[in-house]
Amino acid sequence: MTTTTRQVRFLLIGVGNVGRRFLELLVRKRDTLRDRLGLELTLVGVADTSGVAICPTGLDPQQVVQLKTEGRGVAAYPRWGRPGVSALEMVQTTEADLLLEASPANLKDGQPGLGCIETALSRGMHVVTANKAPLVLAFPRLLDLARAHGVQLRFDATVAGGLPAVNLGQRDLAAAEIYRLEGILNLTTNYILTRMAQDGLSYEEALAHARAAGHAEADPSLDVEGWDAASKLVILAHSVLGYPATLADVAVEGITHVTAGTLRQAAAEGRRVKLVAAAERDGDRYRLSVRPTWLDADHPLAQLGPEQMGIVYHTDISGVISAAIIEETPLPTASALLRDIIEVYPAAVSVYRRER
Repeated sequence: MTTTTRQVRFLLIGVGNVGRRFLELLVRKRDTLRDRLGLELTLVGVADTSGVAICPTGLDPQQVVQLKTEGRGVAAYPRWGRPGVSALEMVQTTEADLLLEASPANLKDGQPGLGCIETALSRGMHVVTANKAPLVLAFPRLLDLARAHGVQLRFDATVAGGLPAVNLGQRDLAAAEIYRLEGILNLTTNYILTRMAQDGLSYEEALAHARAAGHAEADPSLDVEGWDAASKLVILAHSVLGYPATLADVAVEGITHVTAGTLRQAAAEGRRVKLVAAAERDGDRYRLSVRPTWLDADHPLAQLGPEQMGIVYHTDISGVISAAIIEETPLPTASALLRDIIEVYPAAVSVYRRER
């Protein structure tokens, strides 16, 4: 048990599926964070489309969750709610140690998440984000900004939900040369293709099942056309491969043209069709692609079920490493945010480890 507790004041932007579950997780793991890891996370500001709620001594996460459960916005928080105030205004004016950014991804201009992250870094706040759009559009600039202000930018939750795909590549393979990367990075498309193959569903039927299970948005175009997976591949290229890619560098093909007949033919040949994001070393560059790919049945990615995502790293000194996750709900993604927060404050973790 650690006797040293560090209070971390944080702001949260976005209280949707991931943000709300993070707050639930914060309540559930409060004692573990304090007693085992020496961390006390205090929510001092939260923003959604209704406005903000700001309290310098701390808001009650359970009350925020209750408001969202009732279909109300955080601006309705008693006493501390401020209707119409933007997330950016909150970040500009509120004293905090950390920004937690979980707003919806906007691949057109990255806003409002991009501006909020830039402001937080410039004010000396660490940033942990589940929002991939700012990284896809401005990764080098954000990394330079973090370094210039001596803070950390962490984003493991942006790629494949709760799977530690970024952390595995950055930390555990830091000394390795990665000559090939393969991943199933989008749950929606893997759910659809797997249900089509296993249950004989048409594309439309499988998509309807994905929506009913909460794995597909009302407009799933970014997923099924391959752009969500391509965005995550760009983040992996920057952060793990050290390759400054943009979406324009990725050859993208979605799954809308994949038919039940195609899947039956693949199965007859002992193969599986998956939407695979891949980076292949080619001299001093990487060839990046997202496309439906025929995989041998014993390939690690071919064996993934409908609610799984996975990644495979091919390296020079660490062999071939694969990792996968079953993600039935957004809870593992929320836990990835918590994992990154713990990485930002390693001193608290080391205290616990020394005293065990």
